[in-house]
Amino acid sequence: MLLPLLSLPATAQDTIAAEKTDSVVAETKTPVPPIEYTSNRRIYQIADISVEGADNYEDFVLIGFSGLQVGEKIEVPGDRITQAIKRFWKQGLFSSVKIEASKIEGDKIWLVIRLEQRPRIADINYMGLKKGELDDLRGHTGLVKGNQITPNSVDKAKHIIKSHLAEKGFHNAEVRIRQTPDPVKGKQFVVVDVDIIKGKKTKIDSLIITGNKALSHNKLNWAMKKTNDNHIMNFFRTKKFVQEEYEKDKVALIEKYNEYGYRDAYIIADSVVPTPEGRVKVYINVYEGKKYYIRNIEWTGNTLYPHEYLDAVLGIKKGDTYNLKKLNERLQNDDDAVAKLYTDQGYLFFNVDPVERNIEGDSIDFEMRIYEGMPATINEIRIVGNERVYEHVVRRELDTKPGQLYSQSDIMRSLRELAQMGHFDQEKLVPDIVPNPENGTVDITYNLVTKSSDQLELSLGWGQTGITGSVGVKFTNFAIQNLFKKETYRIVPQGEGQTFGINFRTNGRYYLSGSISFMEP
Repeated sequence: MLLPLLSLPATAQDTIAAEKTDSVVAETKTPVPPIEYTSNRRIYQIADISVEGADNYEDFVLIGFSGLQVGEKIEVPGDRITQAIKRFWKQGLFSSVKIEASKIEGDKIWLVIRLEQRPRIADINYMGLKKGELDDLRGHTGLVKGNQITPNSVDKAKHIIKSHLAEKGFHNAEVRIRQTPDPVKGKQFVVVDVDIIKGKKTKIDSLIITGNKALSHNKLNWAMKKTNDNHIMNFFRTKKFVQEEYEKDKVALIEKYNEYGYRDAYIIADSVVPTPEGRVKVYINVYEGKKYYIRNIEWTGNTLYPHEYLDAVLGIKKGDTYNLKKLNERLQNDDDAVAKLYTDQGYLFFNVDPVERNIEGDSIDFEMRIYEGMPATINEIRIVGNERVYEHVVRRELDTKPGQLYSQSDIMRSLRELAQMGHFDQEKLVPDIVPNPENGTVDITYNLVTKSSDQLELSLGWGQTGITGSVGVKFTNFAIQNLFKKETYRIVPQGEGQTFGINFRTNGRYYLSGSISFMEP
């Protein structure tokens, strides 16, 4: 015998509960069956709770999730039943939730939680994107084969895809997600088709900057390289609005003000407004503040070099415009920066911190706080990724040796020598420098990516004397020592970085020459 617990019109109290349930329905975008309460209320003790329709979950887990307990006394109908149903709806994993009485004896009641599970994903098909675009997106949408698909997961996937495309400049993208029952696995599984319509990239109509008096619009326009106006000087450059680039450009705008001494500049407000033509207008309102100048520079913590010498290397003097970018470059980044003085002498742990010690009017006093530390000695040098030449051939090109004082210039020279060998990818020659402050040493790892630099030359022509031309081959990793070691052969013996070449030339019937060359680096 099944007795519906929710059958007649609700009382005022239960109407509130029903309204709350409706709010949950709106949140999960899932229609909840209409709830009608009987006006007869009684107190029952729960004798047993069973679950039907949820084969993929343990019954005790679902019973615990409902909040109802065997032995508990509840009012029927009442808030405890309503709250239990709400919990299941909020979870979003079920398309139908019912709690019914299977039996009533005296003041005891047997409850049945009847659930219909949402289907699981059998397969996912993405349409509308190229393979490379899919590789960037796949695995980040939250849609996973075998997982249940819910309204929340669908909305989340749409949001993630649209946000991803917006970052690439496609702000008008549309995403449609369809679910089709899987004909093989049955109604509990669906095939999900994700149809993506990127549309056209959003172009920038104009950049409007207000509040600027000290710096011209053109100067600020060029500072925002990815978001600037499409005027004659960049007519051939495609101007797309990409949110990520726009955020970087706003930082660049303030940095440009800082370069001219306006350290207090900031963006008061900004907005991106769509136009009827599908473009956007970018509005930025800036506060410039006043222009600052450098007054005094004081060095502290320096023992290796006197402050007069550091002043000369820094190249910034009293009365110069405040320029934080230039200051950092002269302290740290330039090839002849202050930091390089120390790192070339082994002071790997050197640090300098420019502190604005005093600000009066438009003048700023700087204190350059130096930590010199102790000179670092090279402990170990590792070669990683070398698959082309013998390791001793690589090491003889290095200016860095174990036991030497660390020197940034030696590392840069070593990288140039490795690049000139022609056996390694120059763009990927990046060393890993691992300092060990505890013992004052440093480990250096040269990461190498090998490439082939052997050359084949072939040219043919036709003249009065017949066929003319030349043919030649040059091996840049030859190893004459391995001439009789067949295991080292890759057409010819290799590994020592020697150059071996053979060339033949002819102009037809009257001339034929050949040459053999060998060079030991």
